[in-house]
Amino acid sequence: MKKRSIMKQSLSLLLVLGTVLYLAVFAAEAKDIKSKEAKYIIAKATDSASAATAWATGYKTDDGNIAWLPGDPDTGGNRKNDGSLKTIAEWLRRLKDYAIGVVSTVPFTHATPAAHVSHNKSRNNYHAIGKEILTEVKPEVVIGAGYPAGSSCTNTKSSSYISKETYDAVCADEDYIVVTRISGVDGGMAILRAAQQAAANGKKLFGLFGGSGGHFESLVPHDLPETPLVTQATRENPTLAEATLAALKVLSQDPDGFFLMAEQGDIDWANHANDFRRMIGTMKDLHDAVQAVIDYVNQPDDEMDWNNTLLIVHSDHSNSYMRNQVRLGAGELPIQNGPPYVYPEGEVTYGTTNHTNELTRLYAKGTNIHKFKKYEGKWYPGTEILDNTQLFHMMMEAAGVPIESPLRLDPRLRRKN
Repeated sequence: MKKRSIMKQSLSLLLVLGTVLYLAVFAAEAKDIKSKEAKYIIAKATDSASAATAWATGYKTDDGNIAWLPGDPDTGGNRKNDGSLKTIAEWLRRLKDYAIGVVSTVPFTHATPAAHVSHNKSRNNYHAIGKEILTEVKPEVVIGAGYPAGSSCTNTKSSSYISKETYDAVCADEDYIVVTRISGVDGGMAILRAAQQAAANGKKLFGLFGGSGGHFESLVPHDLPETPLVTQATRENPTLAEATLAALKVLSQDPDGFFLMAEQGDIDWANHANDFRRMIGTMKDLHDAVQAVIDYVNQPDDEMDWNNTLLIVHSDHSNSYMRNQVRLGAGELPIQNGPPYVYPEGEVTYGTTNHTNELTRLYAKGTNIHKFKKYEGKWYPGTEILDNTQLFHMMMEAAGVPIESPLRLDPRLRRKN
């Protein structure tokens, strides 16, 4: 796919997300599940809405809130004096005239994409969130799950994640090219062709896919020792790589730059179910998407390169206290029964079906990553730990529009030198 040239002074920000237990270790290194450290790790942890709000706005909030102040006030905030918070996508659209987009393998109205392009006191108000995203904020790209089975723009329906009213509205909106899942049709080719059409005609792109579970059916790993193989459950949904490439095709037409949040949200769903096999499939999907982004930026003969592009790969939280007890070889999978999933040979263990407090890793490539260094340990002296709200400020600073944090450390919590 050929990209329109992007001016050298513009910056493209790509945030690629996947939730998984990053600290999966082998038994000899693992802490006993009954230890104090383990009890803290599996204690109450953040939810996806408050985590996404932290890095999308720079504010801490309550679990369940989507870009909204804690306590669910009807006044305050930095957006409309109604308690809502301006997101990084809104800031960059306003201050830098960026194109903005979100991609997810789970419903586009789910917590993580929603917190970047909508505002609500409850993450569960999916219909209201969808209406705001597609009829008010109107990002240049929205691709995700939530597809009502058997629907189309000529036969709109409601699902738990999108109302018929919003479905009708986006299909009637001349600003958008709309593409949906169709029985027997290759979803990857469909979204990429729609992206080509949108890019050629200066349109926005809305892609609505997914299956009965409300998400893209996850990639399937096969137990083939020494022959690793992961295949798609269906070609009626795009892979995360295909959906992300479609988003990049549209967003990169904007000479001012763009912001894209792309999420492999099924990693989280797999770990909530303690489903190791599904987790492997979803991690492969994430890996392929990250590689696709890198390859896209590396394409020659355009002006998008690592001097004007920042890629961040991160997780909003850990999940499930999963531990590998046996070192399996390439292509090998543990014996797994269920659901509910159990591992009779003990190759893998889980400590919970919930989010955990383990630290997650942040990876970055591209321009201005040297500016991240000053945030390491700023709130946690003697470490390289970053607070999740600091990611918002790191991205804003990288884009050339730093914003002062509204948060201050309690002096009593500062470590004495």
